[in-house]
Amino acid sequence: MSCTVFLELLAREAPPVEFEAPLVEARASGAAPEVLAELERAKLAALRVRALLERRARREAELSALFDTAGDLAGLRDVGAVLEAIVRRARRLLQADISYMTLHDPDHGDTYMRVTDGSVSAAFRALRLPMGAGLGGLVAQTGTPYASPDYFADERFRHRDHIDLAVREEALVAILGVPMRLGTQIIGVLFAANRSARPFAQEEVTLLASLAAHAAIALDNARLLEETRTALAELGAANQLVQARSVAVERAAQAHDRMTGLVVRGGGVEDVAAVVTDILGGAVIVLDADGHRLAAVGTVGDLDEAGVAGAAAASRGLGRSVRSGDLWVTSIASGAEILGTLVLRTPEEVSAMDQRILERAALVTALLLLFRRTAAAAEGRVRGELLDDLLTGRAVHSDALHERARLLGVDLHAPHVLVVARHRAEDSSSRRTAFWASSDAASRHGLVAARGEESVFLLPGLAPGPAAQRVAKELGASLGTPVTAGAAGPVQGPAAIAGAYHEARRCADALLALGRAGDGASSEELGFVGLLIGRDRDVGGFLESALGPVLAYDRRRGTSLIQTLETYFGTGASLSRTAERLHIHVNTVTQRLDRIARLLGDDWQSPDRVLELQLALRLNRLGPLTS
Repeated sequence: MSCTVFLELLAREAPPVEFEAPLVEARASGAAPEVLAELERAKLAALRVRALLERRARREAELSALFDTAGDLAGLRDVGAVLEAIVRRARRLLQADISYMTLHDPDHGDTYMRVTDGSVSAAFRALRLPMGAGLGGLVAQTGTPYASPDYFADERFRHRDHIDLAVREEALVAILGVPMRLGTQIIGVLFAANRSARPFAQEEVTLLASLAAHAAIALDNARLLEETRTALAELGAANQLVQARSVAVERAAQAHDRMTGLVVRGGGVEDVAAVVTDILGGAVIVLDADGHRLAAVGTVGDLDEAGVAGAAAASRGLGRSVRSGDLWVTSIASGAEILGTLVLRTPEEVSAMDQRILERAALVTALLLLFRRTAAAAEGRVRGELLDDLLTGRAVHSDALHERARLLGVDLHAPHVLVVARHRAEDSSSRRTAFWASSDAASRHGLVAARGEESVFLLPGLAPGPAAQRVAKELGASLGTPVTAGAAGPVQGPAAIAGAYHEARRCADALLALGRAGDGASSEELGFVGLLIGRDRDVGGFLESALGPVLAYDRRRGTSLIQTLETYFGTGASLSRTAERLHIHVNTVTQRLDRIARLLGDDWQSPDRVLELQLALRLNRLGPLTS
């Protein structure tokens, strides 16, 4: 019955005061204490639900406004209209009497009023604020949000007569201002103000800051749009001049010389694509044999994969470029081996001579891909052999081993992390895996070795967890399949590498066993599991990560949240039995648990967190025995 009456109150969105009525009626009718207690619990639960619904409704309105603002930016045509919409939404969402925006004037060294909504004073709309003067000048100078519940009684900023006069004419009392940033530069301030005293909640500050960020983007987009229009106009004029003075033979000769120069200088596939777009216009994308993008220059957009594959097959058969809609497709091959596809997207007609340029670009790209593969394979073998010796512990103290590392640019005396990446060893992806791993290790002055379905990395650094996450993400993206990476370290010196390798493998095994395929972590990121598999069982670090905020709160405030948490788990998460054992009221238990939720996060009662918290509580109770 108690639940029903509170559900009815929730259903008709009754104000909070009406939730006391069932308790008052029950007391008046002489209800038993247990009935009153049950009604009290139901009331508290209903009020929490009501508060949650209110917060969600408010958040939905805020997100809707931000979404609308983002939509305005996406279709930006008139920056003034977008800024007016942002200011108007700020006023509505914060339920303010007036909202306005000031922008920095670099020529005068002050800020000026750009947009207002709800203003009735002409003097206020024409107001200029020197840097550091008034609340707005202080925000513009410091880049920090300021909220004043009573502007004229606030002494945190310098009051100026002409500013105060305009604010008084507008009858403003409470003012909130947040900076509008572009990188580290403050370009203006967004305000919300009331004509009566009121405090501003942190959520309102955050919302206004989000709208300010959108306003800054709108201004920057307008600037970029103007620059882009100017650049496009200049490029268009230059292109007309080039077309007027060039002939097809000169274009082909230029393309031949430039691409030949690229090969001599050791250029890459991206450079070839850039040459093609520079000479033929349009946009170019280079695909590998599996259809993955190797390089893209210009706005390519979405491709019809089936159409491109069919055109590439026709190109291989004809030995020529093939047209497919607004695409020109040329196969990249070395003998019978297919290396990839070169795609040019252009709405313009491509002459026969320009098609030869595209085909020559495909030939140069094939040559560069073969060079890159051969170089990567050779260096990968050398690096893999050295890492194999380190992993097996052979001759780790020999001078020859250190000399081999030095020639590869690897300093074995510096701190390194071990990463073991697990992936499926399929024939179609093995070459791509080896190439990515070799290139990544070489660019970071590290080593890599392939061992079946494992790629083992020795990389300079002090943070094994982030290294594993990066390898899992980037190698997985390259392969198009999940890659799971375990890591260990940091280690210093060859003798410690073999042990770190075994720990990294255990981390990878643990991730797969925990159902976290495609993730990367070291023992430190595995919580209590890391205590079992890590070399250094850092109990203190585990306690800090699991219970740190609660322990610190108890030490700082002299409270007993840890005791409440232990009792709560010990009673099977029963509020009433927890209150009985601690000799406190159920409301007090609820308040303490709310505090614990704010300290640990709303997911603290999820099954994984509960297991981790209970283990941490046991270890905390053991104290020095776990050291």
